[in-house]
Amino acid sequence: MPAFPKAAHEAVRDERLRANLRHATHTIRDKRARAVAELDDWAALREAGKRIKDMTLRHLDTYLLQLEESVTAAGGTVHWAADAAEANRIVTELVRATGRTEVVKVKSMATQEIGLNEHLEAEGIAAYETDLAELIVQLGEDRPSHILVPAIHRNRGEIRDIFREKMGSWGRPAPEGLSDTPAELAEAARLHLREKFLRAEVGISGANFMVAETGTLVVVESEGNGRMCLTLPETLISVVGIEKVVPTWQDLEVFLQTLPRSSTAERMNPYTSMWTGTTDGDGPSTFHLVLLDNGRTDALADEVGRQALRCIRCSACLNVCPVYERAGGHAYGSVYPGPIGAILTPQLRGTASEIDASLPYASSLCGACYEVCPVAIDIPEVLVHLRERVADEGGKGHRLERAAIKASTWVLDHPGALATGERLASAARKALPKRLPGPGARQWTEHRDLPELPAEPFRDWWRKNRP
Repeated sequence: MPAFPKAAHEAVRDERLRANLRHATHTIRDKRARAVAELDDWAALREAGKRIKDMTLRHLDTYLLQLEESVTAAGGTVHWAADAAEANRIVTELVRATGRTEVVKVKSMATQEIGLNEHLEAEGIAAYETDLAELIVQLGEDRPSHILVPAIHRNRGEIRDIFREKMGSWGRPAPEGLSDTPAELAEAARLHLREKFLRAEVGISGANFMVAETGTLVVVESEGNGRMCLTLPETLISVVGIEKVVPTWQDLEVFLQTLPRSSTAERMNPYTSMWTGTTDGDGPSTFHLVLLDNGRTDALADEVGRQALRCIRCSACLNVCPVYERAGGHAYGSVYPGPIGAILTPQLRGTASEIDASLPYASSLCGACYEVCPVAIDIPEVLVHLRERVADEGGKGHRLERAAIKASTWVLDHPGALATGERLASAARKALPKRLPGPGARQWTEHRDLPELPAEPFRDWWRKNRP
C-alpha cells in the first residue's frame, strides 16, 4: 500500500465511493446519536468503561493468567501467540488435527489482522466468512473498509452483481433473477451460508470480550451467523487480542450497554452469545482459545498510546470522521481504518513503513472521534504523540524539516543576517513564485496563496518613520 496521502488522493476521486460512504456514515451516526440520547447516564457509563479498561490494562498480566486458569478449568485449552506467524501456525495445526479442510468463521478483526484466511488457503484449508458484509467482501475478492460494516463502500447494485457472479464458485449459487432489494439479497446469502453451517466441523471466531473470573467469551452480532458458527461445529477455535479481557461479569454489564448503541445504534444486540469452555451434549466438544499479542505489549508500554487498547471496536469514530468519510477505509492500508486505525495500527506494526508512518497524519484533529468514543479514547492526543515519534525517527521529509529549522535558528540568532535576508526578499518580491516547490510545500500552497512580501522590511520602515 502507498502512504495515506497518495491512497486518499485516489480514493476521493471515486464519486460512487464517496456517495456510498456519505449515505452510510450519516445514517449510522444519526441513529447512534438518538440511541445514546435515550440514556441519562451515558456520560457515567462512558467514564466507567474508561476506568474499567484502564484498570484492566494496568494489571493485564494478572487477569490473563486468571482467564487461562478459568478457561482450562471449564474444559478449554489456551494457547499464547506472540505474533501473527505464531497464531496462524497454531490455528493451522489445530484445524489439521481435526482432519478437516473447511472452516466457517465468525466476523473477527483479529483474524483479519493476522491474515488467517490467506494463511489457511495457502495450507489447503478453505475458510468461509459467514457475516453478510464479510461474505460480500470475500466473494468480491475485496478488502474490508469499515470495522462494523466491512462492505460499506458497496451499494446494493454492486452486491447483487457480486452474488450473481461469484456465489456459484463458492457453493450454492444465487437465485435466478436476483434483484437488489435487501430482502432478496439477505435470503440469497442465507441459503448460500446454510449449507456451510450444516456441513462445517470446525468454527473460528474472535470475541468482543473475555471474562477473567469465569473464562467466559462473548460475541455480539446482529445476524445470527455467529451463533451458528459457535454452536454447530464440533471444534471451536477463538483468536482474541489480549486486551479484550475484562475482570468480572459486573464489568461486562457496562460494555453491553455502550457497545450496541455506539456501533449499530441498537439498545442491545439481537444476538449476544456467551460460552464457557465445553459442556457435554451442548455446543462444540473441543474449544481452543488463542490469545494474541502481535504488538499489543509494545503498545501497552507507551503511557500515552496505550489508551488505544481500550477500544471495543464500535466504529463510532469512523462514522463521524470527515477524513474517513471522504477517503474511505482502504486508504488506511489496514484492517483497522479510520481514526482508531490511525493510532492503533502504527503501534501494532510500528512506523517503519511509508504507510504506517503516514497514518498519524490522516486526521484533521477536529476531535469528533473523541467526543463519540464510548471509552473516551483521546484519539487526537495519541495522533499528536505518534507524529512526534515519526518525526523523531527521521525520514526524508523530516530530515529536510529539521535542516530548515536548524537554518532558521541560525538566522534568527544573527540579526544582521536576518536583516540582509529581509531586504533581499523585498527587493525580489515580484519575482518570487506563488507556489512553493517540493512535494510537501507544493501540497500546502496548492489551495493557499503565499502572503505578499512588503516593499520594504519592517525594521527599515521603523527607522524611517520612528527615528
